Amino acid sequence: MAPETNPDTQYVLDDVDRVVLYALQRDARNTTASEIAAEVGVSAITVRNRIANLENHGIIEGYNPKLDYEKAGFTLRTLFVATAPARDRNTLAKQALSVPGVIDVREMLTSQRNLYIEAIATNTSDLAEMTNNLTDLGLELLSSEIVANHYAQPFGELEF
Repeated sequence: MAPETNPDTQYVLDDVDRVVLYALQRDARNTTASEIAAEVGVSAITVRNRIANLENHGIIEGYNPKLDYEKAGFTLRTLFVATAPARDRNTLAKQALSVPGVIDVREMLTSQRNLYIEAIATNTSDLAEMTNNLTDLGLELLSSEIVANHYAQPFGELEF
């Protein structure tokens, strides 16, 4: 039986952990434990144990597919920039996720422009409804921008 881990304790990454995390960021779906093991020079069992440990400590929070919303029929990907009162920011950020079409909320530590809300829609009526729902929560919407593209990469500091 594996020892229990406390996700609240500080976990220090070593080189093996870094390679595992970098490989999973590159392509978690199509990368096997054996491939990662060969890359770092350990066994596949060690890699699987490291992944479990990283999950147990909350470092790996989940595995999410990357979607092309436009190909899926959601042609309007929008970034709303909003201001929430500082004392209510965390609560309002979580409530914004309940608005139909909202897929991501980023909470910023600023007094203005402190919520970035990403949403998808098929038409401008959907966007208007989202705008109304977000303002009904008590958010001040400062801008809404149509997203043309989004680019991401694995965090390079994790590369071995």
